[in-house]
Amino acid sequence: MAAGASGGELAARCGISRFFGDQPSRTDFSHVRAGHGIQVDRVGAVADYRYELLGHLLSGNLFVEPYLVTLLPGAEPYVTFQHPGLKFLYLLSGEVRYRYGAKVVELGAGDSLLFEACALHGIEAIGTQPVTYLSVVFTLRD
Repeated sequence: MAAGASGGELAARCGISRFFGDQPSRTDFSHVRAGHGIQVDRVGAVADYRYELLGHLLSGNLFVEPYLVTLLPGAEPYVTFQHPGLKFLYLLSGEVRYRYGAKVVELGAGDSLLFEACALHGIEAIGTQPVTYLSVVFTLRD
């Protein structure tokens, strides 16, 4: 994905159906019991953002990364995440102000976002704590 590509440009090059085109032939299955996800250090991870990997798929053209993200007491806002793919975010607890490019939204428990992750994004301000959210990143394998 080219840096700086707009949503329309990305859709023109890579239709959303391409992300899910091989699904009928998939047989992957991942089961993670509550509290047994793998804590990982993600490349570019911000200090005091704890990532717990909740599953994985090993075949097909779609790479899925579901994480339970917990902001630890020393966590600071960070708005310069940027990577290929689509991101789904579901706030489980707390309140934050989330930035996506020039857009800013207030999120509370139960709110969600879905967006192309090639734009700068992240938590601009941390409100009520503790903050936990589900973050699922979908990318195409090369």
